[in-house]
Amino acid sequence: MTSAVESLVSILDLEPLEVNLFRGQSPKDRWQRVFGGQVIGQALVAACRTVEGRRPHSLHAYFVLPGDPKAPIIYEVERTRDGRSFSTRRVKAIQHGAAIFSLSASFHTEETGEEHQFAMPAVPMPEDLKPESEVRAELRPDMPEDVKSYFARERPIEIRPVEVDRYTGESQPEGRFHVWMRATRALPDDPVIHQCVLAYASDMTLLDAANLPHGRSFFDQSVQAASLDHAMWFHRPFRADDWLLYAHESPSGQGSRGFTRGSIYTREGALVASVAQEGLLRARRKPA
Repeated sequence: MTSAVESLVSILDLEPLEVNLFRGQSPKDRWQRVFGGQVIGQALVAACRTVEGRRPHSLHAYFVLPGDPKAPIIYEVERTRDGRSFSTRRVKAIQHGAAIFSLSASFHTEETGEEHQFAMPAVPMPEDLKPESEVRAELRPDMPEDVKSYFARERPIEIRPVEVDRYTGESQPEGRFHVWMRATRALPDDPVIHQCVLAYASDMTLLDAANLPHGRSFFDQSVQAASLDHAMWFHRPFRADDWLLYAHESPSGQGSRGFTRGSIYTREGALVASVAQEGLLRARRKPA
């Protein structure tokens, strides 16, 4: 594994402190706040550590306060219910004595039944798209300095955008765009690790969809953006180190909040996960 993937797997490997109590760390990447996907992934790991024989099928989370990347995060798990087929867990993430994040997750015993799904959008395969490094090089002159430093670092998730024009502010009325993504190196075979890595990655690009109808990209420094909540459903098995198509859309924006949805497919067209999120999109106040 590359150092970035090793770092991701490491931060997802929480330290057990006591029954139902875990400690997580943040990477030393100089961000002013903890990346939301990291807290989602770590909280899901904490919940999974308290359930045997069942994998998560859904999660619902709220971001309460910005996380401090310099301080550990304590994850407290409540074992809400263990039924015949389902288990429910609640997780509270704590820093400096205050809750910064909460997550509820449901686990289901594997069953068989009738199946259906929406078809995958018709888009180019990842091999037919420019590598992310080439896209970054082309866009670099237009990037703000903090975005340049972000892209300059090695990251655990590789992204290949289908619609490169969205980075330059081309408007899309329904906020629709697509990216292929995968972990940059092979992950352990544990299916729960792949679910937690995908939960981490699902927060990377989703809120961008709410900017597209207004001709803004995430390079736009005039907008304060932050995830408010996050929901995710796991439908079918997958590997997060294989290419997955993430299809985004934004049905609504109102009251400085943007609502976004995402569908995640394997390259063979299997719908493996669905995501929904609402985020803050507020015009930054000019200094007095």
